[in-house]
Amino acid sequence: MTERLRAVIADDQALVRTGFRMILTADGIEVAAEAANGDEAVAAVRRTRPDVVLMDIRMPQMDGLEATRRILAGGAEDTRVLILTTYDLDHYVYAALAAGASGFLLKDVTPEHLVAAVRMVRSGDALLAPTITRRLVERFALRDNVKPALHRDLSELTPRELDVLRLLATGLSNAELADRLTLSVATVKTHVARILSKLGLRDRVQAVVVAYETGLISPGGTG
Repeated sequence: MTERLRAVIADDQALVRTGFRMILTADGIEVAAEAANGDEAVAAVRRTRPDVVLMDIRMPQMDGLEATRRILAGGAEDTRVLILTTYDLDHYVYAALAAGASGFLLKDVTPEHLVAAVRMVRSGDALLAPTITRRLVERFALRDNVKPALHRDLSELTPRELDVLRLLATGLSNAELADRLTLSVATVKTHVARILSKLGLRDRVQAVVVAYETGLISPGGTG
């Protein structure tokens, strides 16, 4: 029997929290705690150690971005954060992804998609399709010469790993990467895992951010 999935819902609107709680619990997902602001979210995660946090990006006192940073920097290695937002191309969303969030959901998400998303990121997958991540990164990475969100040295990667990272950042799936590089899907997964490990990244979303911010690939181009 598998262990029950546990979640924390952080949103300053009580109706949103109630609605999400009903949807999750109806599908057998335990809501371990609710939070109305970032401070409460950080405290709730430290107290309950959930599998997934549904995090509103705009909340009073401490916003969801700062709460995400504190949660993921505070040793919650097994906790995944999903950002809740009303607009997908949002620089707060981009910053949260760079900080380690595993994806984002629009607040008008269907119940089925909400449940599927929570279960997907719990299994270790990044929720975002790389193409959506790419749109975010192309719009916000290194904009106005701002400080890069992620600092990584690519010199530790092998030439083959650089090829994989470059293609991954263009939005290719593992199967597409395997076809392009004439490798097995299992080999591609091994390369991706090594890239994430060497660069200290949580998932493929952060890998896309790094590829752009290091100049391995340029907005509108293929590197």
